[in-house]
Amino acid sequence: MSKSTNRAAGGEQIPVDVGERMKALRDEIDSLDIQIVLLLNQRATCALGIGRLKDSVGLETYQPGREVEVLEHARQANDGPLEAAAITRLFERIIDENRRLERFAEK
Repeated sequence: MSKSTNRAAGGEQIPVDVGERMKALRDEIDSLDIQIVLLLNQRATCALGIGRLKDSVGLETYQPGREVEVLEHARQANDGPLEAAAITRLFERIIDENRRLERFAEK
């Protein structure tokens, strides 16, 4: 007796139970993505505040020591499955965008 199948987006046949599990996981990813966007925007709001404070006392936007601390903190919080190098790359990008916001706050 064969299992029931559905067609995937690429036209491949997949068992219904696999399709249902994939949909559930994709729904969870969609929900997590919303949370990530909310958290990134909360972080950006903090970066804007820091940028304004730095500007008010004449501090430079780029502070390499703080960046090292943030990257190390993120790597220490990581328990996988992403490797430390992946976490570093992701946070470097986040830091770059937040630094851009800090510069914007100085204007």
